[in-house]
Amino acid sequence: MKVTVVGAGAVGASCAEYIAIKDFASEVVLLDIKEGYAEGKAMDLMQCASLNHFDTKITGTTNDYSKTADSDIAVITSGIPRKPGMTREELIGINAGIVKTVAENLIKHSPNVILIVVSNPMDTMAYLAHKVTGIPKNRIIGMGGALDSGRFKYRLAEALEAPISDVDGMVIGGHSDKGMVPLISHATRNSVKVSEFLSEEKLNWVVEETKLGGATLTKLLGTSAWYAPGAAVSALVQAIACDQKKMFPCSALLEGEYGLNDLCIGVPVILGKNGIERIVEIELNEAEKAKLTESAAGVQKTNGLLEA
Repeated sequence: MKVTVVGAGAVGASCAEYIAIKDFASEVVLLDIKEGYAEGKAMDLMQCASLNHFDTKITGTTNDYSKTADSDIAVITSGIPRKPGMTREELIGINAGIVKTVAENLIKHSPNVILIVVSNPMDTMAYLAHKVTGIPKNRIIGMGGALDSGRFKYRLAEALEAPISDVDGMVIGGHSDKGMVPLISHATRNSVKVSEFLSEEKLNWVVEETKLGGATLTKLLGTSAWYAPGAAVSALVQAIACDQKKMFPCSALLEGEYGLNDLCIGVPVILGKNGIERIVEIELNEAEKAKLTESAAGVQKTNGLLEA
């Protein structure tokens, strides 16, 4: 199993580290445009191998896509990260050109690769990858919902004063501060609805803190987060590589599901060896349906900037 990670910055390096530590891939290739950067990150990570007990081979390359040939899965993290006060949508001008070039080069050298898109604005970048590559829709996956759901569960556990292993929950919709739809109606603590434990006021706090999760970290760190995004990506890669048939909320190209068409947005999917094995349509209450529709309109608006 060969995995390529394009972009050796904080998110890409964290992703490579988590994949290596889980030890399910034979090789991870880090690629970056900065001379020597990916090679240095790969060497640093390989010097952890004996200490963290993994046998995954990690190599780095400076913009040489031939080294990525025959990758089974490729992760696109490249692009500029958010700065404090920026929205994900404001990154589109620069990141669209980067993602287009990266996706085309990956497909050229690995025609059967499954792409996982991390670059922001993530839903629009996943949509762009579909448009520029033309590969089957099951082979392009936007990471955002998996990360947002991790942040949702963190806030739920905090509010419940419960161990996070007790908590389950999911975020669908667009990967944006306004577009996320944390599904309170489906969130549980050991199969008991969280509304049995938390007041409406506290539940609303959880929702808002989840939606602002990325912005909160950007303000604190001065740039985008990397540990949780890297962990989210590695979980998706493992589900595909090991054919786990796990369900994650991911940005997928919709063709009528949830009443939506011709856009990528976060919905529950089953991930296995073919990438997206199935899009799962779950029952939403009227408020959640309305929020998902509103979120989709926001994603469509951002998609329109691709043609501007």
